[in-house]
Amino acid sequence: MFNRWITLASQAAKLGFDAQHVIALRVIRLASGGDAAHVEAQRMLSEKSAAFLEAQFAAAGALASGRGAVATKKVLAVYTKRVRANKRRLGSH
Repeated sequence: MFNRWITLASQAAKLGFDAQHVIALRVIRLASGGDAAHVEAQRMLSEKSAAFLEAQFAAAGALASGRGAVATKKVLAVYTKRVRANKRRLGSH
């Protein structure tokens, strides 16, 4: 039980560091201005809404099936997938 919490906490910390990296890359993109900044701002808003809905459905599905202990893990997986995709996309420019 304790090991699961440690694993979950370390995954959440890694997600936090990756999210900070994505924020820094996005700020650079937004500060550069132009069309790329406009597209990034729009993408940011739509991605946040989509990620929130995906996470809510993942948590609801886990809770509805009686697997409440997995709900947090599912939500973390959704955001980790999204943040890593953004990190790859933004870091490649």
